[in-house]
Amino acid sequence: MGTSQSREDYITDSDYEEESESEDSSQYDDAPETTSSPSSSSSSQPGTKTLNSLDEVDAKLKSLKLKYPIPKNRNLKNPVKLYRHIGGNTPTAKWVVSDKITSYSFVKTQKTIDGNDSDDDEESENSDFGDGFWVLKVGSKVRAKVSTDIQLKMFGDQRRVDFVSNSVWALKFPSDPEYRKFVTEFQDCLFENVHGLRATEENKVKVYGKDFIGWVKPEAADDSMWEDADDGVGKSPEYVTPVRGNRHLLEEFEELANGGVQSLALGALDNSFLVSDLGVQVYKNFNNGIHNKGVSVRFDGGSSQIGSNSTPKKAMLMRGETNMMLMSPMKEGKPHASGIKQLDIETGKIVTEWKFEKDGADITMRDITNDTKGSQLDPSESTFLGLDDNRLCQWDMRDRGGIVQNLLKGDSPVLNWNQGHQFSRGTNFQCFASTGDGSIVVGSLDGKIRLYSKTSMRQAKTAFPGLGSPITQVDVTYDGKWILGTTDTYLVLICTLFTDKDGKTKTGFGGRMGNKIPAPRLLKLTPLDSHLAGTDNKFHGGHFSWVTEGGKQERHLVATVGKFSVVWDFQQVKNSAHDCYRGQQGLKSCYCYKIVLKDESIVQSRFMHDKFAVTDSPEAPLVVATPLKVSSISLSGRR
Repeated sequence: MGTSQSREDYITDSDYEEESESEDSSQYDDAPETTSSPSSSSSSQPGTKTLNSLDEVDAKLKSLKLKYPIPKNRNLKNPVKLYRHIGGNTPTAKWVVSDKITSYSFVKTQKTIDGNDSDDDEESENSDFGDGFWVLKVGSKVRAKVSTDIQLKMFGDQRRVDFVSNSVWALKFPSDPEYRKFVTEFQDCLFENVHGLRATEENKVKVYGKDFIGWVKPEAADDSMWEDADDGVGKSPEYVTPVRGNRHLLEEFEELANGGVQSLALGALDNSFLVSDLGVQVYKNFNNGIHNKGVSVRFDGGSSQIGSNSTPKKAMLMRGETNMMLMSPMKEGKPHASGIKQLDIETGKIVTEWKFEKDGADITMRDITNDTKGSQLDPSESTFLGLDDNRLCQWDMRDRGGIVQNLLKGDSPVLNWNQGHQFSRGTNFQCFASTGDGSIVVGSLDGKIRLYSKTSMRQAKTAFPGLGSPITQVDVTYDGKWILGTTDTYLVLICTLFTDKDGKTKTGFGGRMGNKIPAPRLLKLTPLDSHLAGTDNKFHGGHFSWVTEGGKQERHLVATVGKFSVVWDFQQVKNSAHDCYRGQQGLKSCYCYKIVLKDESIVQSRFMHDKFAVTDSPEAPLVVATPLKVSSISLSGRR
């Protein structure tokens, strides 16, 4: 796949065609005024037919099919020029003029957006219109709910915005004030649709809190903490969406999997693992990726004792990567599990089936993870972290009573609740991750991201407000300085650094960050790529590249959407002078990335441990798993 920058990032009126012949200039241009008088008729040149009436003059002008510049219609409210992108990512892709001049409006409606415009909808431009939601209307061709789903992208230097609504559209504004007026209105309507409150300064502070004024007004945020980018970053590299066969950008090794791949468990030592419907496949780790060893543990009710009707959705390596914890949801579509199974990788057998229990009552977990970023390498590891909707805890596999469990009798040993907290209803935890020192970051359904120190799971040291979208995946750098949250339509990158009252630089895991919290960055797809990814596809599985050593910095970020693995350069995203950020209003959004395109929807994309990076590559290989294949991709150091 390839998306040309010239086809998307710049529109020149003279280079682009009209969408259809029916939309020529006569539909929008007013005919110039013509006057006639006896004197003008008598002064006609010899051989020239005299036009004796205004009707004849008008008919003659129309027959010439003259095209005049579009006049400025002073009476048209919110005038814009509407473009539509056609051709997808083919060589013939281009922008076409859909309406040479039309108008836009933000209206409030209580009707469901079904992709079709309707004149019968009950709509109003009054923001007090019941409990409805704001809709963007452009002429008779666009009607879209104001949300992050439309992937609005701003081009301040062109007085233009692009967005998705069944097709990919662009609006060009006649002046800079008109452009800025639209962007401000859009952001205010988005705030109201998300939070149910009018976008007043008072309500913004109510939603985000006075300590997060930079999230409300990014221009007022203290972004000095973002300035840790290396010197000499220079001009941002050109936006590139590489074609799979473009060997100087990507080198790929692909193998067939056994089918039905559910998850990927990468190891930092000798092996990595694919968990599929049939079992666990073992892969050998190399500097150019992972290669199938032809060894697997089957889920067929045999010696593995897993059973074919309980395919695990979550796999976690432990104890020097010799054991794997497998967690299966209780019901399809429900992520909660009542226990986990411990697989001994060397023997291929389930050695223990553990139950989740607290104070004698069975409980569930929705997610598990290692105590720290590198603890899966510890051969003596016996604890791990657990998360449920309103619980955060650490489990201990050591039996306090020293009882030997007998699996043949169906005994299910109980994990020991080592430490943690059961919160009151309403936290709606969704996902979590740990740092190199054991601090914990938790993402929630309401979009909040909470930071817990390694010493206490009861009270969050810092709680970042949500931007309106649920956090479905969260990751954190080894040093705890950066957090990556995944939502359906974008990724949010947060800097946790702050300076305390003594002038010391700390992270939000270790103390209250105060009121000078840096504004986050958003990582998004362009409207065109978002459209090509498919209407039902959502971002999932956002991760940093993988390091387990203090002083090393992660180099890339990766997330999956549909058939795309999307890779951002971490150093570039942090650089405040990056080209993407120029002329943007509101939170800064980065659109510079590389796309790896596969033939089917991607299950998971993860970078291997940085020990597998080689000298001519800036990063360890990227492993991309689909239901039927696994690919190892080495990023070239050349742009």
